[in-house]
Parts: sequence; C-alpha cells; structure tokens
Amino acid sequence: MWRVLIIDDDFQVLEGMKKSIPWERLEAEWVGEAMDGQEGLQKVKETSPDIIITDIYMPVMNGLEMIEQLKQVGFAGEIIILSGYSDFQYARQALRLQVSDYLSKPVTMDELSGVLERAIHELETKELAKLEQEETRRRLMMYEPFVQKEWLKSVVTGTLGRAIAEESMEPIDEKSWLKQKHLIMGIELMGTIRVSNLTLTDWSLFRFALANIICEVLERDWPLSEFIELHSHHAAIVFHIPLEQSDEEARASIKRIGAYISECTQTYLKLSIRIGIGSVQADWRQLSDSTEEAFLDLLQQTLNEDQGTRLSNPDAAEPEFTIRPIKFYQELAEAIVYAKQEETLAIVDAYLAQLRQMPSVTPAYLQYLCSELWTILAYSLYSTGVVLDDLFPGLPANQEITKIQTIEELRDWLENKISGISSQRGWSEHSKHKEAIDFMIQYAHEHYAEDIALEDLSKQLYLTRNYLNRMFKKATGETFTNYLIRVRLEKAKVLLTEGKHMIYEIAEKVGYKNVAYFSSIFKKHYGMNPSELGKK
Repeated sequence: MWRVLIIDDDFQVLEGMKKSIPWERLEAEWVGEAMDGQEGLQKVKETSPDIIITDIYMPVMNGLEMIEQLKQVGFAGEIIILSGYSDFQYARQALRLQVSDYLSKPVTMDELSGVLERAIHELETKELAKLEQEETRRRLMMYEPFVQKEWLKSVVTGTLGRAIAEESMEPIDEKSWLKQKHLIMGIELMGTIRVSNLTLTDWSLFRFALANIICEVLERDWPLSEFIELHSHHAAIVFHIPLEQSDEEARASIKRIGAYISECTQTYLKLSIRIGIGSVQADWRQLSDSTEEAFLDLLQQTLNEDQGTRLSNPDAAEPEFTIRPIKFYQELAEAIVYAKQEETLAIVDAYLAQLRQMPSVTPAYLQYLCSELWTILAYSLYSTGVVLDDLFPGLPANQEITKIQTIEELRDWLENKISGISSQRGWSEHSKHKEAIDFMIQYAHEHYAEDIALEDLSKQLYLTRNYLNRMFKKATGETFTNYLIRVRLEKAKVLLTEGKHMIYEIAEKVGYKNVAYFSSIFKKHYGMNPSELGKK
C-alpha cells in the first residue's frame, strides 16, 4: 500500500480528502495529517510517507519551506501541492523544488485522484527500476565468482589468448597478479582401482572433497594462490610469489606444500595424486607456459612409472616447439559439451599434427593419451547428462586402447568415438532432458512460494545452471524464470478470484516479499492491477 500524508491548515480540507480519496482503488492508505510545515516535517519522520499532499500558505512554516527542507534531507517520495494561491512565483518555486504536481483550490476529486494515480505510477516505475537494479547487482555478485573462475581457467590453460586476457583483467586482484611472480602446480588424480569403480556422481563428490582439502592447505600455507579445477582428473594451483623471494626457495616451499596435499588426500580420501611443477614466470601472461611444463612433468612421471619409457625416443633430437596438452584437453572438453562435432575433430587434428612432428612418438604415450581423452570425454558428457559408457556398450575402451600403436590409429579411434557420440547423443539427450524438464516443471509447481534458484536445481540434477536454462527454453519456448513467474501469477489470480486474502498476503503466498513489485509484475502480465481483478 502506498502511504499518503496530508498537510493543510484547513481542518475541513483534511477531513474531506480523508473521506473522499478512493484509497482502496488506488492501493493507497492515509497515514497521518498535519496543520503546518513544521508539524509536517515531524510527521514525515514518524510515518515515512510515499506521497505528500500539502498546502503552501500555513502558519509556523509554509509548504515551500517544508519541501525545501525535505529535499535537503533526501526525501525520495512524490509531493503534490494543493494551494489556494495560483501566484506565478509560487508555481515557479514549486517547479524548482521538483514537486510532482501543482493544483489550485478548489479542485475536484476526479482531478486529485488523477494526480494521485500519476504520482503512484511514477513511484511504481521508480520502485521497479530500483528492484531491477538490485536484482542485477545481486546477480552480478552471484556471477562474479563464476566470471573470475572462467577467466582464471582460460589464462592458466592458454585458451583465451593473451591479448583478450589482458583486456578482461577486471576480475583479478592486481596486487597478486601484477606485482608478483607466478608458478603453476599441476595436480592429477591417479586412476587407482578405487577410482575406477566410482560412478561419475561419486567422482564429482570426490573432486569436491579434494578441492576442499587443497583450499584449506593453501589458506594456511600459501594464501596468495588460486585453485582451478580443470577437466576430469586434472586441477592446477596458481602460486603468486613475492618478487624478493628467490625462485629456488619458492619452488622448494611449493614442493613441500604439494607433498603435504598428497599426504592429506591419501589420509582423508584414500586417493592418490601426482604433483607436477612448472617454471616461475615473471609475467602472468606467460602463465600457460608454466601450466604446460607442470603437466608435461606429470606426463613424464606417469610414463616412467607405468611404462618405463618416454614420450618420444630419447635418442631423437628434441623438437623446437612444445606440445600443449592442457590447452588441447580444455578445448576438446568445451567442444564436446557444446556438441560441436566438426570443431571437436578440428581440435583433435590440430593436436595430432603437432604430434606427427615429434620424433618417434611412442605407443605408450599414445595409449596414455587415449586413456586421458576417454576420461575427459566421459566427464564432459556427464556434465550434460550423458553417460559415455552407455553409448558404447561393446568392447571396453581400455581393451581398445591397448591395441593403438600409431597416431593414425589414434585418430581413427577418436573419430569413431566422436562420431558415435554425435549420432547417439540426440536420443540420450532427449531421454535425459525430458526427465529433467519434467522435474523442473513439477518443482516450480510445488515450490513456487519459495525463493527458487536455478543453481539449486542444477545441483539436484547434476547439470550446469546455464545448460539447464538453455535446455528448458529449447523444450518449452521460455526460460525457467519466466515459467516460474507464470506459475506464481496464475496462482495469485486464483487467490484473488477467491477474495479471501489481502493483496499483500497473496503476494507473500506466491513468493513475492515486495508487494509493489508483485503488483507491477501482475499488471505487466495481465494488464490490470491485482485490486482490479479482485473486484471482478
């Protein structure tokens, strides 16, 4: 309800307006009265009105003086002057004070009602704009960690491009990034028997638990750092190093932290991880170089431990370039998530072209690479609701991988899998999506009175928020937020028709804490105020 305060030194005018203004139709209420400007200022403090109707010429303090003081203290409501004086100087001063309207007595109730309606509409517009601004601010605050995480992942993996990364530096802490040195630690969750028996849901939970352990250790031992989850079983840590600390000392301390993280992971999760360390970089724009070095270190550890061999023939000359598996993995994961078959194959071919330039790439590395890619494909598809093993129920992938000896065989194997994913994914998505959409619709109908966030649904469905929203819109033709608004307003319409509740009660029952916002949304949707519908 909009709160109206009336200030006039004529008692009959006060009583007449109190009785004649159509309060209910305007969704407004009388909250007080005063007979001079000074008393009016006190009443404003006591009642916090949205609209003030005031005379000009009054004892003690006139209306214009009162308005001037109200403007000085930041009164944001609407002010309507109703005066027996039509003097041009008064009108000009009122205009300077930015009052809503200036009426000369006598005035008909229709005129006054029309002016009040315009004032209320202006208030509604301001309130809606304020609420939308607050909602935008809230959403930006909510999205900020996501934006920062994605920026960080892109810089670490080198997928954003250094020029673009530099242009989008807003999310970063300048003290850490511009005035420090940097080093990447690569982390690989090893494929033990325990891990191989996990469902993808449990795998996600273990990743979450691992992230918690790492962040707790970093908070205690190296606060100037960031943890980044990468694809499937890989993660990375950015260590920011003070300029005055030597590279050798920093690397030694970071290795000790890595060993402690590994020990904690084994103790609390019964999981094994490997740690790889990259070089110290003076410029954050070179960070992806440190990332690749860290993961090439991990790769060599894996090959040495599992196969007793190297990525390539040790007698061959070292290549003049560095292959970048982490960038390749990240690009591949993103392309799979967004079902881009041609782009996925192009990313694969670009990486394999680099491998072909490597002198004598070993079968051990190719088989290791296949295992990595299968894991990445499985985890990436799982984030969209697809189980990779269900798409290929025949020969287990690990048995196929052991047969791969050449780059061409690897390429054929990958093309076969990617084509199979693309051809079968439509059916899988349809089945999974129908189930998810039905759940979302049911949830909206059962919980419309609550503060529903798409993030909560994404956690229950194990699908990302953005993907859920796109999926829902594709199936229903509207976003989940708009559908929820429709559910709420349809329920409000039923309650209004019953005529058993006040408007503010109905607003609360359908999930709106702010009555003005509810009324604005209702009017925008149905073309009338809730009070008008209630009378029909």
